[in-house]
Amino acid sequence: MEWLSLENVIAVGTSVLGLLVPIAMFLYDRRVPRRKRIGYRVQMDSPIGDGAFNPRLGDFDVPNMADASLVLLRIENDGSQSVADNDYTSSEVHGLTAEFTGRTVQAVSVTQPSGIEHLNSHFTNANGFEHVAGTVTIPRVPLNPGDHFKLLVLLSGGPAEGEVKLIGGLRDGRVHRNSAPKPDEKQRTFSPPARLLSGALALAVLALAGIILLRSGDPIDCEQGELTLTGSTAFEPVVRTIAERYESKCQGADIVIEARGSEDGVSQLAELGERSPDAARSVIAFSDGPMGGRWNLTGTEVALSFFTLVVHPGIDLGPRGLSARQVRGIYAGEYRRWGDVVPGREELAGLPIVLVSRGDESGTRQIFQDRVLKGWERAPSTSLDCRPPATPADSVTRCELGSTRAVLDKVEEQPGAVGYSEIGLAKERGARVNTVPLDGDWPNEARIDLGADRYPYKDIEYAYTFGRAPAGSLAAGFLAYLDETVSQKTIRDKGHLPCLREPEQCR
Repeated sequence: MEWLSLENVIAVGTSVLGLLVPIAMFLYDRRVPRRKRIGYRVQMDSPIGDGAFNPRLGDFDVPNMADASLVLLRIENDGSQSVADNDYTSSEVHGLTAEFTGRTVQAVSVTQPSGIEHLNSHFTNANGFEHVAGTVTIPRVPLNPGDHFKLLVLLSGGPAEGEVKLIGGLRDGRVHRNSAPKPDEKQRTFSPPARLLSGALALAVLALAGIILLRSGDPIDCEQGELTLTGSTAFEPVVRTIAERYESKCQGADIVIEARGSEDGVSQLAELGERSPDAARSVIAFSDGPMGGRWNLTGTEVALSFFTLVVHPGIDLGPRGLSARQVRGIYAGEYRRWGDVVPGREELAGLPIVLVSRGDESGTRQIFQDRVLKGWERAPSTSLDCRPPATPADSVTRCELGSTRAVLDKVEEQPGAVGYSEIGLAKERGARVNTVPLDGDWPNEARIDLGADRYPYKDIEYAYTFGRAPAGSLAAGFLAYLDETVSQKTIRDKGHLPCLREPEQCR
């Protein structure tokens, strides 16, 4: 099935993973039942007064207190379950003990956020709230998830930033120092488990991206063996590019390109099939337009190809180009000079017309005759080198060449020359040849996307095989690779409209 390509599976897997991981983090941090927990953290531990331990500047002098310091201790329920007064495991009346090693507690103040002022009622001597030497005993304060209170403790007798710890236990839970920051530090977004899961997600995405990069453009079926690609010279740039990419991805695949014209390629495939069917199954013949019906071959529609008339760069026919009637007259031999076609152009008046054509084996010529001329090229072939005679002749000069590139080379070189070419190859020449609109219409990129419905010089490119390519063969693997995204892009980049994935746009 087409959607089960490697790229699609990777994309879906990454999307699902990206959705599940945040849900898992949320459930882990907020919804999954866990042990009861009380966490504590020191939000401030600062020296005050004028003692010897790095005193804080300002009006904090405290009489009769050496080495004074202030500690702000936050105590919170950072678990997912409520903590009740009977959850504390202490054998004393109080539930927890804050210990300040090496210092003496002089005074304690309790604060809590608005909305939970009822916690104040628990901080009484009867409930065990008192301080002795370096400790503060804390009552069995019930805390819902997220509730907290703070102790502001005035200490003396020791340096600031000494050891502070909270001692006590919880039934089915624990008391722990948490990793939350001090007030002037940036709050962490995720808990350690959440950060671990986020890191795992990032690694998974990177791994999947690496697979995409490493496997980008891989064929569906990476087959080995020998394969000959023959036929169309107009489609040869596409075939060559895709074949080279296939060979680079598939070791053991040996692909030979023998572009010799659509009809020659297709007919030779049919003849080979009659002599040696096994050998014929290692050949694919590409044709500009349908030809396989004559020889009972199996055809696959690969692309909608667009063609254009081209003239020597010294001939400017304007935005309207030539009308279909003018083109038919030129190829019927009715005109011998460009001044006869476009009267009033002094620079073209005496310029001989040179028809640079393809042989009758050419699919590009067949399409030109069928779609534009509505008949044969009636002007006879008069020249082997495509040069007009030194003295005026009674007929127009016409020659036939064996490939699209040869036609473009001659049109570029010979003043007065006109020929036809696949649009992508013509555009590669840039200003060295001029493309010719037909009745003001031509296949630019926007029109290709729309199918260029009005433009006549176009037809479907076929890939012909002798029977259906056997499963597991290099021919079958290459045909499947033509439907890969990277191959479809190559077809479009070369000026064609892909058919394999969207056949309706080639109708």
